[in-house]
Amino acid sequence: MEQDDENLLLIFIRNPELGKCKTRLAAAVGDETALAIYIFLLEHTVTVTQPLDVTKEVHYSNCIMEDDLWNPKIYHKKLQLGSDLGERMANAFTAGFKAGYKRIVIIGSDLYDLSTEDLKNAFSKLESNEIVIGPAKDGGYYLLGMTQNEPAIFKNKIWGTSTVLKDTLAQLNNKNMYLLSSKNDVDVLEDIINVPAFQPFLKNII
Repeated sequence: MEQDDENLLLIFIRNPELGKCKTRLAAAVGDETALAIYIFLLEHTVTVTQPLDVTKEVHYSNCIMEDDLWNPKIYHKKLQLGSDLGERMANAFTAGFKAGYKRIVIIGSDLYDLSTEDLKNAFSKLESNEIVIGPAKDGGYYLLGMTQNEPAIFKNKIWGTSTVLKDTLAQLNNKNMYLLSSKNDVDVLEDIINVPAFQPFLKNII
């Protein structure tokens, strides 16, 4: 790590494999369309993260892929470590703080609404706040930023449910915290059915 590089972006992705990603969406559109949509979302995530002047790590769910969307000259490739999402996120934050980063932000890869400016804003808000959270409209969060490790917030959560954000905020109510604007991540057909960018994927389905 360079001395002047104090910001780290963690990008958590699923390996884009047929039948293994966007399973709730796949129930409505089929495995092949769900995979195509997920690859589209991965491409969007690359587009919005690449311009950021921070260290960037992409964390794969199953195995590190070499010849894919993620340029190894821009993204450090890692493997998610842990038995569930909470443990995997906690381990990634712990490693980042141990490496000396001062501000760490984590995002997923299923948010078409996310922009480069959103990410710049998150890191900017960490200059004066301990915690930054991007609430998702389904009751979870699409972004979490911290200036110090808070491993307890990753424990005892039922990930993917509508109580994750509420429970997390309750644990952090004594922290200096900033909430970003609420956004809609892509989990089910209803999340994309009226979004023009996704219509080419849905033209033979709806």
